[in-house]
Amino acid sequence: MSTPTVTGAATYPAPRGDLSLRGVLAGEWVKLYSLRSTVWSLLAAVGMLVGFAVLFSYGVASRWPTLGPARRAEFNPTQVSLNGVFLAQLAVGVLGVLIIGGEFATGMIRSSVAAVPRRLPVLWAKALVFGVVTLALMAVASVAAFLVGQLILSSQSIQTTLGAPGVTRAVLGAAGYLTLIGLLGLGLGTILRNSAAAISTLVAVVLVVPILVNLLPSDWRDHVERWLPSSAGQSMMTVTPTDAQLTPAAGAAVLVAYVVVAGIVAAVALTGRDV
Repeated sequence: MSTPTVTGAATYPAPRGDLSLRGVLAGEWVKLYSLRSTVWSLLAAVGMLVGFAVLFSYGVASRWPTLGPARRAEFNPTQVSLNGVFLAQLAVGVLGVLIIGGEFATGMIRSSVAAVPRRLPVLWAKALVFGVVTLALMAVASVAAFLVGQLILSSQSIQTTLGAPGVTRAVLGAAGYLTLIGLLGLGLGTILRNSAAAISTLVAVVLVVPILVNLLPSDWRDHVERWLPSSAGQSMMTVTPTDAQLTPAAGAAVLVAYVVVAGIVAAVALTGRDV
């Protein structure tokens, strides 16, 4: 029987070492739902998705009678409903950083790797639990944002439906994009071990770098821009991609590749350095 250790007034059993995969997953689930940052970050992401769907859809519907033929021709009702993704990605990405960065900041990571000396199961369990929870919630939120937005647009008879070609894929693609950005944040948090540095890096990757790329000469910009994480994600949420964009499948593959590379580097960093 393990010897209890004392922390304040409460006692906890000492780590037994090398927990089963089921035990590691259960532990990571407890950590995830017990963090206040989890609740607030995910609620913020949902609020941004649905709130901006209402805001942008209402704005378009109210201005529709005054829009010219050119603006009407380029109107995309699905995109209007998904405009909240732009800010929701920050909430999800920051949460991805915090679920590992917080452990490095408090020293809790030492208890985690003491219980699982091989270390890698801790990282994979975090990614799996966080990814499944985020994907499920963002899928519901994306569908809700779409339906609310289309309900508002229907006042001008300019709405679309989930049954229209490419629409369901685009809506679920938004949920996939947000989940992958969260996992990218998790990878950066593991690599950098500092929440502020990892969040800054994530913001630079998804927001700042695209702005800088737009300053390049057009020939360079067109070749570089489509391979950025944000551009790849945009193609996942587009009903009919343009020639300048990747296909939805290619965009998803590019973004998954970014996450996989970050995960590999994170795994090397977690196993190769002291905690």
